[in-house]
Amino acid sequence: MNLQIHVEGQVAWLTLNRPERLNALDPALIAALKDYFVGLHARSPERVVVLRGAGASFCAGLDLKAMQADGGAGRDVSEMLESQKNVRDIMLAMRRCPQPIISLVQGAASGGGFALALASDIRLATPDARMNAAFIRIGLSACDVGLSYFLPRMVGASVAAEYMLTGRFIDAPRAAALGLVSRVGPLAEIEAQAREMAEDMLRATPLGLRLSKEALGLAIDAPSMEAAIAMEDRNQVLCLQGPDFAEGVAAFLERRRPRYAGR
Repeated sequence: MNLQIHVEGQVAWLTLNRPERLNALDPALIAALKDYFVGLHARSPERVVVLRGAGASFCAGLDLKAMQADGGAGRDVSEMLESQKNVRDIMLAMRRCPQPIISLVQGAASGGGFALALASDIRLATPDARMNAAFIRIGLSACDVGLSYFLPRMVGASVAAEYMLTGRFIDAPRAAALGLVSRVGPLAEIEAQAREMAEDMLRATPLGLRLSKEALGLAIDAPSMEAAIAMEDRNQVLCLQGPDFAEGVAAFLERRRPRYAGR
């Protein structure tokens, strides 16, 4: 199976499982990722998603050999546009789904793999992690599947231009210095950190966690501070409704794990 899905309680562990191709995106893996993330919604049993790659790399981007076998550049414009949309729809679904996504980036995260990492909410990296906008090195624009949106907002316009116009790799120390990744450590260590982060997220009410991810995404493009605060006000009033808020307060005061009724 090219996308392994393992659910532990309310945490889903997704593993890109094409290690012999550095987990490059072929049509089957693209379809599996799109179906999974599009299918997530507020009532899904999983509340947090951890995304990782099997083997030595996270994801080396688009599988060019598979693309050539599938018709490659010989397809007409409409077919190529549909193929493009299939990939970009993964990133859109990752941002739209209510579940926070933690990516564990090891080895190469190039092109579409870089975009998968950037579309996640949190990135943890191994010391050998290397990320780049590989598109520009194969005759394409560096601006693809969300990179021109995500990267400047995360690292600033000048740094984003440096890496996107050259296709140079961002290594793990530089990514940490830029705030592009939260932690750097051996794979076993960042897997443990992801588990701890997921456990902490599950202590939030289901509604509070969903609205926090939504607000963080929308605040990036908020037209003003007033607009962002108005959204925060609305979310806090929504979270006050129902029994989960009272349970969250009680669990905090009693120093126990909360038992929420909602999803």
